[in-house]
Amino acid sequence: MGNEKKDPGGVGVQIESPSPVPSSCGGSAAFNMITNINLPVPLSLEEKKFLLAVERGDLASVKRILQRAHRKRNVNVNCVDSLGRGALTLAIENENLEMVELLVIMNVETKDALLLAINAEFVEAVELLLEHEELIHKDGDPYSWQRVDINTAMFTPDVTPLMLAAHKNNYEILKILLDRGATLPMPHDVKCGCEECIRRSSEDSLRHSLARVNEYRALASPSLIALSSQDPLLTAFQLSWELRNLAFAEQECKSQYLELRHQCQNFAVELLDQSRSSQELAIILNYDPNSPPYMDGDHMKLTRLELAIDYKQKKFVAHPNIQQLLAAMWYEGVPGFRRKSAVDKICIIVRTAVLFPIYCMLYMIAPSCETSKFMRKPFMKFLIHASSYLFFLCKYRQRHRGTLCKYHLPAVFLCPTVLLILVSQRAEVQVVLLFGTESMKRALQEELARQRGNGPTYLECLVVIYVMGFIWEETQEIFKEGIRSYLRNMWNFIDFSRNFLYCCVALLRVIAYIQQTSQISADPSTAYIAREHWDDFDPQLIAEGLFAAANIFSALKLVHLFSINPHLGPLQISLGRMVIDIVKFFFIYSLVLFAFACGLNQLLWYFADLEKS
Repeated sequence: MGNEKKDPGGVGVQIESPSPVPSSCGGSAAFNMITNINLPVPLSLEEKKFLLAVERGDLASVKRILQRAHRKRNVNVNCVDSLGRGALTLAIENENLEMVELLVIMNVETKDALLLAINAEFVEAVELLLEHEELIHKDGDPYSWQRVDINTAMFTPDVTPLMLAAHKNNYEILKILLDRGATLPMPHDVKCGCEECIRRSSEDSLRHSLARVNEYRALASPSLIALSSQDPLLTAFQLSWELRNLAFAEQECKSQYLELRHQCQNFAVELLDQSRSSQELAIILNYDPNSPPYMDGDHMKLTRLELAIDYKQKKFVAHPNIQQLLAAMWYEGVPGFRRKSAVDKICIIVRTAVLFPIYCMLYMIAPSCETSKFMRKPFMKFLIHASSYLFFLCKYRQRHRGTLCKYHLPAVFLCPTVLLILVSQRAEVQVVLLFGTESMKRALQEELARQRGNGPTYLECLVVIYVMGFIWEETQEIFKEGIRSYLRNMWNFIDFSRNFLYCCVALLRVIAYIQQTSQISADPSTAYIAREHWDDFDPQLIAEGLFAAANIFSALKLVHLFSINPHLGPLQISLGRMVIDIVKFFFIYSLVLFAFACGLNQLLWYFADLEKS
């Protein structure tokens, strides 16, 4: 009953005294570990008065107590209260500069007061403590904040004043520290195998990882980047990309690294917000340290924008200022296109799509004329490229469906895109059957019956020319951007697969032509063998299968062309992510199905052995 107490309401509260730790459980070791920690000692009455006077800002009382303490040694001026706060800590928390100055003059140990002042963003106290540190510090000795006991310190040993100021993103304090020569070393790579990294990781892996996070949190400070970097945009881009790689390398700290990456991206966007005219924006986006500065009227290379795309700075690229400049450049050849009516827009697009062969020939013959210069504008180049690609899709489908392409070649060049799509759906075959002459119908039936040993048609030769142009285009892109940048774009894999399949088709068609020509020469009746009686591995059949696969990759390229639309573009991104999720789900489903099949197979063998026994 000696441990029972009464609460104010009169209800008995049973309080159990802690049982002693058995020695067999390591109780003595734990006790020794606790006693080794320098815990705050009880304060005397004078020390309590001293800390209370500091907290209240009573300069006269504090000065009198400190003078008496220097004479009689009856007060420990470095004492701390039950919360571990010393006199300097209390003065900094109250932002009392005069009290801080008095305590420093009276030789109160600063310890980690500088870090506390930075954490409280007390700029005047930071300057005062830095001056004091410069007076008392000796070369080769640790600084005051480095001599604090790690068990009672407010901050971890890896935190420096510059790092803490960067964490607080205090521009004024950072400038003070940088002006005094403070530096922040670059952290080691996450895969670094140097002796220092191995030692730190083996001593305390958690502290080693947290130290790296603290270093990158300081490097990602917008104020530090603005003060220390000669090219803040480039630094923000590179640091954002490095943080992205770290997020995948260290999954345990992924959320922290991604948060810092968003911080760098937002800093780049905020820098872009400072542009107040198109000229300033053009200077920013065309800046290249290896080229002369951009002047008004020069050709825009948009070097910095291309760099932002390489580093996947989506917020930067999608900024309204950049989009406005790109829109002005995009519609340079057709001013006021967005303000035109829907009918006028359709007329311009259809006219360009129909006449693109004439425009291309004119550009090759007279590249310096006004029309050729007009064709160099981005929007017109896109229309001509899209029209050419649509024409390519339409004409290769005609031959695949067994139509008389060589009779309609001139018409195909002059037909609109809609009619080309209709032709790709065998519309011209029905036209020949309904409105063609008897000779055209007989020619059609002859060609449909005799398919073995036929040479390439006119349109197939044009397909070869198109494919050679595609290969040349991809080769130029590799040499211009580099193989790494080329492989980073997933659409290039589709282009490569398309070109590779078309090359295989051309090779198999040549083999089939040589093989079938020799067979027909030996036996002319083999020219009229029905397709269902051909050999399963006939080169022409394999070529047509690969041709169909190549057509699928060619049609997928249209999705990339539609990405410029503000409605279809986001849908394309959603479709890509959905396909990735489907592939992941299918992989897991295949593993589960494989495991179930293996288990079922084992059970069948087990029951079979039971029956035999």
